[in-house]
Amino acid sequence: MQALLVKYKSVIKFILTFVLVYAVLSMAYKLYLDYSDGSKFYPDYVTNLTARQSESLLDSLGYDASIEAHPDEPSMKLIINNKYVARVIEGCNSISVIILFVSFVIAFAGRLKPTIIYLLAGSVLIYAVNLLRIVVLSIGLFHYPWRRNILHSIIFPLIIYGMVFLLWMVWVNRYASLKKRDA
Repeated sequence: MQALLVKYKSVIKFILTFVLVYAVLSMAYKLYLDYSDGSKFYPDYVTNLTARQSESLLDSLGYDASIEAHPDEPSMKLIINNKYVARVIEGCNSISVIILFVSFVIAFAGRLKPTIIYLLAGSVLIYAVNLLRIVVLSIGLFHYPWRRNILHSIIFPLIIYGMVFLLWMVWVNRYASLKKRDA
């Protein structure tokens, strides 16, 4: 048993670090959501910001977009040319995906400065790609509403999780090359 622990020490360290960071960040995010009562920003600040920025991007592409608070659930209704096409819920704000990304990078961390820079740059990129995916989905739902299932169930997750996977691969390859040079 001791030999197995020594042999897989780095794997065990990676898994434990990932789980710990993911749990801590997820609990912190849950606390944020619990304390977001919707009095200033509905349903919460980040989801509201995501909806507003999606609206602005759609407007800049020539669509007459607007958002409004959903009356029955904590979300924002996204409307294009007076047609309700989508709702922006808490899960659309990319924070959960960023938590997943950050947990992996920290679990596979190298030197402090490159890790922090990569975490910041990657998180901003994930957020930006998430905004673009909401815009693409909204335009798709506006023009092709009968494709709702494929757009939301396949294309939508493929864009964001594909981006996270690519960022992870870049990080692992960069980290591995730093380890080889440092050795």
